[in-house]
Amino acid sequence: MNRRKVLSGSLKLLAASLLPSIPRTVLAFDKLAKSNAEWRALLPAPAYRVLFEEATEPARSSPLNKEKRAGTFVCAACYLPLFDSDKKYESGTGWPSFFDVRADAIGTRTDYRLILPRTEYHCARCGGHQGHVFKDGPPPTGLRYCNNGLALRFVPAADALPELRT
Repeated sequence: MNRRKVLSGSLKLLAASLLPSIPRTVLAFDKLAKSNAEWRALLPAPAYRVLFEEATEPARSSPLNKEKRAGTFVCAACYLPLFDSDKKYESGTGWPSFFDVRADAIGTRTDYRLILPRTEYHCARCGGHQGHVFKDGPPPTGLRYCNNGLALRFVPAADALPELRT
């Protein structure tokens, strides 16, 4: 038996013994599955197209670009809180932009529709398309979550967050 095998085996044993103690992320919500017909009946047509057909609203068309009040931006489909207003900034792109997202609020995947790959993000609860994330944002994250305004709903800090849609 050589020293390399002993060290390698010892490290594998140590790693295996630690695995059960690694905490797992537990989502504070259940995923929401609705048919396209159900979403179509619940949402205005432009919001449905953005959220579930992955359309993009025209730049500078969202009133949320000018939203400066304290509050929370929630998914327009299922009302899951996605962004806090103190993470919003003016990116100059014409879409509401944020440099950070609430924990466990989104899922990502690679989008190849414009040939060059981009990272697309969706609401972690209902799967509604929100926008794309880029690595050209401000500190501290360096990220820019470029969101369709139609995919969001703003809730002022003085108001209670809506109950999650069922």
